[in-house]
Amino acid sequence: MIALREEMAARRGMKMAGISAYRLHALRIVYLLILLFLGSTIWPGILHHTRVWPMMDGVARAMLAAIAIMAALGILYPLQMLPILFYEIAWKALWLVAVGLPLWTAGHLDPDNAENAKACLIGVILFSLAVPWPYVLKTFFGAPAIRQERKASR
Repeated sequence: MIALREEMAARRGMKMAGISAYRLHALRIVYLLILLFLGSTIWPGILHHTRVWPMMDGVARAMLAAIAIMAALGILYPLQMLPILFYEIAWKALWLVAVGLPLWTAGHLDPDNAENAKACLIGVILFSLAVPWPYVLKTFFGAPAIRQERKASR
C-alpha cells in the first residue's frame, strides 16, 4: 500500500513537471536499450575476463559497465538520470567529430570504426529525440545555481 502511494505521488510529480507519459516511457525504453546493449556486450567481459587488459581498455570497460548500472536506475527514475543520457550524447558526438569524421574524410574508415560511427550516430539521434529538452532547459539551465555559503571570517 505504501509503495502504491509513493508511485502515485511520483507520477503526480512528473505530471507537474510537464512531462507526458509517452516521453517518460520513451526515456525508459532508451535506458533499457542502453542496459541491454551494455549488459550483453560489456558485462560478460567484466565478469569472465581471462586476460589482463591494457589500462585504457580496462578503464573504458569499467566506465561502460557503470553506465549500464546507471541506466538501470534510469528505468526507475527517468528524469533524475537524464545526465546519463547527456553523457551518452556527448561522448558519442565527440567520437563522431574527433575520430569518425577525420577517418571518413581521409578515406581510412575501417569496418570496425564504420560500425561504431553508425552506432554512435543512431545513439545521438535516438537519445536526443527521447530527451525532454524544454524540461532540461527549465530544470538544468533555468534554475538558479546553488551557491556555497561562505563562513564569516573572524
